[in-house]
Amino acid sequence: METFDVEFRFSKRSSVCARIMTVCQIGTQQKAFQPARLAAGRNAVENRAPGPVTAPQSSNLSSFDFVTNAVPTIRQFEAWRANFAPIVDLGSTRDTTRGFFGQLSTWDLGCLVFSHVTTDPLQFKSTIHHLHWEPLDHFVLSVLLSGETCTETTTGTFRGTAGVTQVHTMGRNFHGSLTASEMLILFVPRDFCPRLTRALSAAEFTTVESGMARLFHDYMIALANQLPLLQLTDLPALVEATRAMMLACVSPSSGNVEMASHPISTTLLDRAQKIIQSKLFDPTLGPQTLERELGVSRSRLYRMFEAFGGVKHYIQHRRLLDAHAALANPSDQRRILDLAEQRCFSDGTEFSRAFKREFGYSPTDVRFGKRSHFPCRHPKGLEESDPASRLGTMLRRLHG
Repeated sequence: METFDVEFRFSKRSSVCARIMTVCQIGTQQKAFQPARLAAGRNAVENRAPGPVTAPQSSNLSSFDFVTNAVPTIRQFEAWRANFAPIVDLGSTRDTTRGFFGQLSTWDLGCLVFSHVTTDPLQFKSTIHHLHWEPLDHFVLSVLLSGETCTETTTGTFRGTAGVTQVHTMGRNFHGSLTASEMLILFVPRDFCPRLTRALSAAEFTTVESGMARLFHDYMIALANQLPLLQLTDLPALVEATRAMMLACVSPSSGNVEMASHPISTTLLDRAQKIIQSKLFDPTLGPQTLERELGVSRSRLYRMFEAFGGVKHYIQHRRLLDAHAALANPSDQRRILDLAEQRCFSDGTEFSRAFKREFGYSPTDVRFGKRSHFPCRHPKGLEESDPASRLGTMLRRLHG
């Protein structure tokens, strides 16, 4: 029996982690597993991995559902295509005017986005338009519950089947196809966790089939089961648990680190984020600094950071994340006011208000261990968003 040394110490203190891992342990024994609701007359897909059960909705997490059955038959595929436009361009080789089935359930986990997708066969590709105009370079971890997928990149081709975990990245050129499929998807921003970013960069455009990948598959199913029951107060522990599971699944060996050592193109957004991090304590840091350092116009800079709420908002977010880490560090006992002033806040009141607005709890809660040591952005409601654009809305504001 394989054993693994992973960061699960927090699970002993967290009821939400305990509930999720309990489902992981019994997942293959459950009799209640049911396939997602399919279009009338569609044949059940064979060779299906165990999937999520249907659970009563009682969560207060920000989430939404979209199903093409609610759209006139002739427009079903275009509605499905519009949902995924921020990620990929979808196509089909068959006559979609006769109908197309797609079902999407998505949860905003603050620093992550989780989706449960069921779809008819289709083709997909990234486009130069998306890479140029959409500042989305998230990692995408997908677990196929049924169906098959084939992805072609500039460096090769990889295939996925039921039960396999795949790693894609939205900021690269790729294209492919999938059969009638059901899958669970986790969207991970590049600035979520430096250690995880290194691991996912080494594993991008691959399938992961290790023992820990199989455990991650079970965890994703358990997560889909539990999300309809979780509350906003569960998010910090949930995000921390999911981060540990992702690291255990894709943490690179010396072999795949060497394989991934080829240069990866650095985008303007990458450069801007590095400049911000290096000048985090500089009170003069602002749009003018980035314009000068990057050699771009103000309008170009604002387009780059539009998804993050603007340049100033992103800078403040990074400063608050840095303050969160300092507050959670038991060896750093500086006054909260000193931490705030170092990160360019004019006074403690302004800092405390901004901190609580960002994370949903106070700096004092972190200092005295009342909150998780891993920060989690407080999700915003989607009620006012166009249903066909809600996935894009979540992904555009997703960052660490």
